[in-house]
Amino acid sequence: AIVAVALAARPILAPQPRALSLHMTQHGEQASARPKTQATPISCVPAPGMPGKAITTAVVDFPPNAYTPRHRHPGPVTAMVIKGALRSQLAGGPVETFIAGQSWFEPADAIHLFAENASKTEPASLLTIFIADEGCPLIIFEPAP
Repeated sequence: AIVAVALAARPILAPQPRALSLHMTQHGEQASARPKTQATPISCVPAPGMPGKAITTAVVDFPPNAYTPRHRHPGPVTAMVIKGALRSQLAGGPVETFIAGQSWFEPADAIHLFAENASKTEPASLLTIFIADEGCPLIIFEPAP
């Protein structure tokens, strides 16, 4: 509630919808053989009470059969499926399937082994909220071990 009040006090200027390249580097052939995800930013605002940090909200669209390979985020991220179903696995955890309305949390620098659309025929979408250093990348792809 405190964050909502602090954000309500300042105007939020959402950028014009555009493709947001969250990818710094791409590793592995499996990712290039399947459709790619596309992120559209909703907002990016300074994090109240956290100098040098920003809160970025984006919608990530997964076309049918889309796949995101091994990666990490330099700050914590919360993700919620808003359409379809996604399969996902964090290092040390099981493969999980999330449907619309379900969410997960990734601590900063946790290795996200993969995320993929669970359907080969229907699209899926994910709402993501990142907290990271202002101007830093939101996703860093990691080579497979």
